Amino acid sequence: MKKRSFTDLFFLLFVVYIVLPVAATMLYAFADKWNKTILPEGLTLKWVMTLFQDPAFIQAFGRSVLLAGGAVIVALFVIVPAIFVIVLYFPKYEKWIQATVVMVYSFPGIILAVGLIRVYSKFGISMILVVLGAYVIGILPYIYQGTRNSLRNVDARQLLDAAQLLGASKMQAFTRILLPTVYPGLFAGALLSFSVLFGEFVLINLVVGSRFETVQIYLMKKLSTSGHIASAVVFVYIVLMGILTFIAAKVTKKTKGATNV
Repeated sequence: MKKRSFTDLFFLLFVVYIVLPVAATMLYAFADKWNKTILPEGLTLKWVMTLFQDPAFIQAFGRSVLLAGGAVIVALFVIVPAIFVIVLYFPKYEKWIQATVVMVYSFPGIILAVGLIRVYSKFGISMILVVLGAYVIGILPYIYQGTRNSLRNVDARQLLDAAQLLGASKMQAFTRILLPTVYPGLFAGALLSFSVLFGEFVLINLVVGSRFETVQIYLMKKLSTSGHIASAVVFVYIVLMGILTFIAAKVTKKTKGATNV
């Protein structure tokens, strides 16, 4: 009993340690005055409204969506077909894909940024495109796991063989049978990848800097000028990530339900 009480207390302290700073930051986004009291002396929407009236934030938000969304779309059109082919027709090469996935995790952002600058700056290539390419590789683990799990859950190889036995061509079996079956897993992986890239700061800040101001760079600038506006940015970011996580969880639950049937 004592052990259970200690575990519950430890879990409660852990939750407070994680949640309290986030809750305080979000509350500060709506605080009118908050100086010498435990809770704000008044609440206001002024900071959030000011944020959405700032053209710099709207442009930064659009750049973040464009960069993260562009990387996810490129990954879906380039990486996913390659994973399909390898998993379905060349499973013996999967070990190389898994090794590549592990290598992606092993590169710290600062080292990666320095390497990209030294290699690509001399060729005159836009560094935004270089970051976009790095993002495509960076989300490989999420895209790979989502695609691979979806294919294995539906036993994709047998599904394709059955469709071809019934008269469908390879393209018809892929586009009309396999793709509609596994797309919820792909969609969940794409949402997770987008949420990760949307919050990325190190690479875009070191390689491109304020020439291509994203939401995270905008947030860093506001930290030194207005704590309320910076908290409003964090609030918007958390709400967006909460919506994406909710959609991804719903899609994943739907996928599991369809698989169990």
